[in-house]
Amino acid sequence: MSSVWRSLLLVAAGAPVAAAAGQQVRELGAQALVTASDPVLVVGGMWAGLRPSLRLRLGATLAAGVAGRRAAGRGELVVHFLVNPAAATGLTPYLGGGVAGVVDSAGRGYLVALVGIEGRPGARAGWAVELGVGGGARLALAYRWRRLPAHGLPAR
Repeated sequence: MSSVWRSLLLVAAGAPVAAAAGQQVRELGAQALVTASDPVLVVGGMWAGLRPSLRLRLGATLAAGVAGRRAAGRGELVVHFLVNPAAATGLTPYLGGGVAGVVDSAGRGYLVALVGIEGRPGARAGWAVELGVGGGARLALAYRWRRLPAHGLPAR
């Protein structure tokens, strides 16, 4: 199993990844997500992320809500590539991809592809907006809190 997939699985399980101690950025947040499928899925929940390198972020989402008029849940495992990860101000884009599973009366799995814009990815907190596909057209809104390395992020 490749180190990226192993790291992603460990993030999803809440375990720390064995990399340079004190170098990683850990993130927690809240995320709301809508997919334009049939039926429309609307969920909200917790998001957790880990940056094993400056530009790479591994993220996991667990959310609950409704699909049509029935209870539903969605889980995602995604990898983000951050264009300007150390920006303490302003906006920066990122690209992502991964997998998602929906728990409802049918139970389905999807591939996810997205583009996002994040406010202040190098600061202690910031928001994000994502557009993409994965179970229909996908829109996600998130707010993330970060634990940065003690020495801060290198500017690149």
